[in-house]
Amino acid sequence: MSGGRTRAEGGADGRGKPRAGARVLAAFAALAVLLSACTSATLQKVTTANPPQPRRQAELAPGEEREHLRILAAYGGQYDNEKLQVMLDRTVEKLIAASERPDLKYQVTMLNSPAVNAFALPNGQLYVTRGLIALANDNSELASVMAHEMAHVIARHAAIREDQARQAALVNRVATDLLSDPQLGALALAKSKIALANFSRAQEFEADGIGVGISAKAGYDPYGAERFLTSMGHNAQLKTQRAIDPRAPDFLSSHPATPERVTNAIANARQFAGPGSGERARNEYLTMLDGLVYGEDPSEGFVRGRRFLHPKLGFTFTAPEGFTLDNSAQAVFGVKEGGAQALRLDVVRVPSEQTLPEYLVSGWIENIDTKSVEELTVGGFPAATATANGDQWTFRLYVVRFGSEVYRVIFAAKNRTDLVDRTFRDSINTFRRMSLTEMQSARPLRLKVFDVRPGDTVEKFAKRMAVADRAAERFRVLNGLGEKDRLNPGDLVKVVVE
Repeated sequence: MSGGRTRAEGGADGRGKPRAGARVLAAFAALAVLLSACTSATLQKVTTANPPQPRRQAELAPGEEREHLRILAAYGGQYDNEKLQVMLDRTVEKLIAASERPDLKYQVTMLNSPAVNAFALPNGQLYVTRGLIALANDNSELASVMAHEMAHVIARHAAIREDQARQAALVNRVATDLLSDPQLGALALAKSKIALANFSRAQEFEADGIGVGISAKAGYDPYGAERFLTSMGHNAQLKTQRAIDPRAPDFLSSHPATPERVTNAIANARQFAGPGSGERARNEYLTMLDGLVYGEDPSEGFVRGRRFLHPKLGFTFTAPEGFTLDNSAQAVFGVKEGGAQALRLDVVRVPSEQTLPEYLVSGWIENIDTKSVEELTVGGFPAATATANGDQWTFRLYVVRFGSEVYRVIFAAKNRTDLVDRTFRDSINTFRRMSLTEMQSARPLRLKVFDVRPGDTVEKFAKRMAVADRAAERFRVLNGLGEKDRLNPGDLVKVVVE
């Protein structure tokens, strides 16, 4: 959650008021969706940091400059690491020379985000998060990602998607405004969405194929894409909070299911060489990752188990038992194991003359039970609470005035009983001001690279991992190890440390 004023995700007006409360459900559901590359972002904060310039610089038009700033804002700003920036620039230079369009210009920006993501603007501005860099295990894996994004630029996918989106929007207007039969209208709209989604899936497959070819021609191991997509799929499985079969493609998703992409990546690689060919430079790559920030940057707040701490804003909060938290630039989300309960924490500016009970019923969320509004104190700060009802969920809302801001915590439950409600109240009562010692000692987690010695095992390294749960599983995913893979003396491995 960013250090400034935030807006509710899923749409807000100019005063930071979220739209219909029922739509908050989309934010909760989003936590269960498998993460994939090539997504877009929205503005929450702006940084003026200037990324280092590679030899071939993509020029930004005024509209693209705004989009660049929006991306920086949504992904924690630029991540400054001179060694990694030089490596990225050199990698892209090699890929440019091997591509069918060596005349195109590119510029690479590292984003200070733990998300595993990479994407490109139509003009050749490439973005890659430090979370993705941390997950990759050699140069060929990173090259496969950058080549994939370059392929989107070469194939002009962004411009084609824009045309398709306009057509889908037209179908939407026709279905809404002209068709008298609502069932026919819904069918037409559904068909247009499926066509657009399938079109985007086809683009991803095309970019995968072009990218593998570029990587291979540049001298990289063409199987890097297969290894990285496999790691990305395992990483997504770690993050998902409900039982989703990753093999089942979501036909309204803009990306193919990862196992499907892995299969195609192997087929593409076989067109160029057999396994074991091309540059990987694993040890060189891993050595450069030593000291890389892992997970959230404390300046944006960070998660430690069920606890969220924000040293910059000076508060901490603990989620109920069984919850897993996820921090984003817009808000903190939480889902309980099983998916029957969820939460969202964000911050807004509310006029000082408006009381908290007045704010609760001011229309920022729908279906408030006005009789449930109650004033209380949380952590020594003025607060108020109320309940609201949706179609499938019920909500317990808390607002806490902390300094010049108001913090909103939305708890959601499919079956909100008195016991569940007490659990939510116990959780909100953990909201408090951080001590000076807590704020000063808040440091990010980092990657430390170790040599594997005789007798070292996954279990031994897992004990060093500064993670809340599933340490051995996370160690394997981070190092691209399968369930049956063993460590070999002389190898380098990544460990998350405080």
